[in-house]
Amino acid sequence: MNRRLILKFENLVQLCCACRQLHALSHRKVYRTQWKPVQSSVYPIWSVHLYPQLWQTDKLISVALPHYRHLATKEDKKKNRKKLPLTKGEVEIRQKMTVEELARAMGKDIDHIYEALLYTDIDFDSLEPDSILYEDYIKLIVKKSGMKYKSAKLKEEKEKENTDAVKRPPADPAVLTPRPAVVTILGHVDHGKTTLLDSLRKTQVASMEAGGITQHIGAFLVHLPSGEKITFLDTPGHAAFSAMRARGTNVTDIVILVVAAEDGVMEQTIESIQHAKNAGVPLILAINKCDKPEADPERVKKELLAHDVVCEEFGGDVQAVNISALKGENLMVLAEATVALAEMLELKADSTGLVEGTVIESRKDKGKGPVTTAIIQRGTLRKGCVLVAGKTWAKVRFMFDENGKAVDAASPGIPVEVMGWKEVPSAGDEIIEVESEQRAHEVVAWRNYVEQQEKMKRDLEVIEAKQKEHRTEYEKKQQKLAHLTWRQRKAVLYKANKHLMFSKPKERPEIDKNVLSVIVKGDVDGSVEAILNILDSYDADSECKLDIIHFGMGDISETDVSLAEAFNGVVYGFSVKANETIKKLAAKKGIKIKLHNIIYQLIEDVKHELNSRLPPSVVENTIGEASVLDTFSVTVGKSKVPVAGCRVHKGQLDKKMKFKLIRKGDVIWKGSLSSLKHHKADVQMIKTGMDCGLSLDKDIDFNVGDEIICYEEKEVEQTTSWDPGF
Repeated sequence: MNRRLILKFENLVQLCCACRQLHALSHRKVYRTQWKPVQSSVYPIWSVHLYPQLWQTDKLISVALPHYRHLATKEDKKKNRKKLPLTKGEVEIRQKMTVEELARAMGKDIDHIYEALLYTDIDFDSLEPDSILYEDYIKLIVKKSGMKYKSAKLKEEKEKENTDAVKRPPADPAVLTPRPAVVTILGHVDHGKTTLLDSLRKTQVASMEAGGITQHIGAFLVHLPSGEKITFLDTPGHAAFSAMRARGTNVTDIVILVVAAEDGVMEQTIESIQHAKNAGVPLILAINKCDKPEADPERVKKELLAHDVVCEEFGGDVQAVNISALKGENLMVLAEATVALAEMLELKADSTGLVEGTVIESRKDKGKGPVTTAIIQRGTLRKGCVLVAGKTWAKVRFMFDENGKAVDAASPGIPVEVMGWKEVPSAGDEIIEVESEQRAHEVVAWRNYVEQQEKMKRDLEVIEAKQKEHRTEYEKKQQKLAHLTWRQRKAVLYKANKHLMFSKPKERPEIDKNVLSVIVKGDVDGSVEAILNILDSYDADSECKLDIIHFGMGDISETDVSLAEAFNGVVYGFSVKANETIKKLAAKKGIKIKLHNIIYQLIEDVKHELNSRLPPSVVENTIGEASVLDTFSVTVGKSKVPVAGCRVHKGQLDKKMKFKLIRKGDVIWKGSLSSLKHHKADVQMIKTGMDCGLSLDKDIDFNVGDEIICYEEKEVEQTTSWDPGF
């Protein structure tokens, strides 16, 4: 009985709610209403207390709640709508903004943005409030709205503080102590620079170098019999290593210019003189190979006058010493001259405080990891020091001298090999000691940030240039369509781009045979730099494009082979190795790995590979020539065929070969002969001095005086026009 009463009461409540809603509709003007669920706080209290003795209040409310609704009118929506801020005159824009963000920034509604976009070629069908607009469209919309725009500034620029590490101020002269002179040996390739250093060190460095030429900077501390210590930098003389020679002069105190007495002044000799002048360091002239019969030291001195290198005997300030590095003649005279000049320069340094230095060379050693050869210029380097160079840092684990012997400390002017770097720094980077590892992280983070900002700036300039170019093209198109309505313009653009909409992308792009992709791996940073500098001079992209897809230090790895496979490239290694597993993997995938120890041989190999990628050129080889003496026609079936009566005056005519008809210097026809006759008999060949009649595979009328050329086509391998300079 109670259950039936409850059901009846529920129906009554529903009917009451419906009646009240209809009553509200009749007394209110409603336009485009919306149904909206609300809380039951507006429900009439009397309906809850009809029979308080039979039902609980909360149960009754829970029964009525799902069935109650109220009407939200357009006026209520206007009250809750947020007012857009009005922008007076100037709008702050970014490179990318959504339609809704731009409307809010301008203080306009979205319909206004859509209206302004009618002047552009944007597809309205795909445009939504959250669609992204790019800067050129944003600027156009703002201009069409009669407003000005300004670019939004990055907040990060104001908040980011400069945390870079810098060198200390100059030291007090009272704390300076004498240091060894840093001497760089410069000169042309194969003029005996390394042999000279060998004789001073009593070692055989030159005999161990590939091809007998230096391909790295060697930093050595030499102890002279007099007790003096000199740090020598042996730089490569080859043309490819110009950047290495420049780095050598930037950290040196004295330059010894080695010139072969029989060769005289050469190209790299002149370049070395210029490096010394740019660095502002004094010169000592070492005229080598004076033991040879053809040696002429006086000629060398006179040739150097043309490059502002004036020896003492000509009234200048450059000491000249005639030596023979191979036989060890006059080497002590050269050493004494170097020590005397170093004493005149009064070379001193501060051996206290934080370390400062320069990376001379860097490499990735398989057992040691990233390793650098450095010259200390200030402070004393010890184990545990935290160093920063470029965008990497190190906590010094071990230090070695040039002979591989472990050392505990390195003072100013001493070359040392440093282990403990997180990554390989670049040769020429400045080394600065910092207080802690945390400080090193801050410095590296700042330098990465600066590099990123510079890259963004460059990218922005490129983007703006492209946008300007696209805007110019767009305006030209708009001028052509200016007489049409925007609907007609849209239809024209749709027809023009219809073929692009339905084109299917290829599953895998075809490999361009006219592109050589290379991966360069070297033993040290300087070698890779030298190779890349030569490859950067490549200027024959119209023949074959040269694409450097990856470079680095260390032995050839599986990643290098995978990259080469993806780009159909070639892996080049300089003074590095590839183990048997890597070689087998490369052979399986059809990838070439080319290893070299001499740089010019590697470059020649690159040129050969470029030549193999060039399409062969077709060359015409003339076999015979004949002149048309008379013309007539022969009836074949229902058609008449033009026939030329000819006489061969050079070579021979072979029916199997190709022919061309020349009239007044112009080629009228190329093809094959349909017939070749001699005294009415078909023949295959006509020799010099013989007459013949011939017809072509195409109906072309002959003229007396025409030339018939018989030739064959041969494919000849092309060679690239690129000249690397050696």
